[in-house]
Amino acid sequence: MSPDQPGQSPPDLPATSYVVLGLLSFGRELTGYDLRKWAMNLRFFYWSPAQSQIYTELRRLRSHGLVCERTEPQRRRPDKRYYRITPAGLAAFDAWLIEEPVAPPTLKHPVALRLFFGHRAAPERLRSALTSYLEWARAQTTDLAELRAALGADFPYPDLVAAWGEQHYAAEIAAAEATLTALDQPPDHRATPDTPG
Repeated sequence: MSPDQPGQSPPDLPATSYVVLGLLSFGRELTGYDLRKWAMNLRFFYWSPAQSQIYTELRRLRSHGLVCERTEPQRRRPDKRYYRITPAGLAAFDAWLIEEPVAPPTLKHPVALRLFFGHRAAPERLRSALTSYLEWARAQTTDLAELRAALGADFPYPDLVAAWGEQHYAAEIAAAEATLTALDQPPDHRATPDTPG
């Protein structure tokens, strides 16, 4: 029996492989381009792999028998390749999802880092960084609302993550606004921004 058959230990795969398997686990046959479009929604809470990463992972997964490929010939254009998860791929994905320990998130917040070292920056620079971040966070909430409308009832768990994202960015907006207000106070009279909740 091949080591990539269901019931055997899955190969050692990077996180991007499991992202691709997870996107295919919804049961749809997708092209690499489709997978990239779907993966763009991960940017709200994880990261979004580049198109080249998607194709690299598809080749890796196919070599392990975790996805299968179907080619559709096209006139005057390269053949279109469709991918579907195999039973071995579902088994590997389920093993990762259920058995792999879940690490706590790593916070890398460039705005907070700049603020931490604010004693070396002009207040205007800190205010500008916070204001730009606020604009970005508000745009994320708008994008998440549009995503939730597009998800509909077919994707209840991605909708839960999108709702979580809306709450996350609402808290970030409130914290950034409170921090902007605090920046206007003299350092010895500053109140600590209220913790949302």
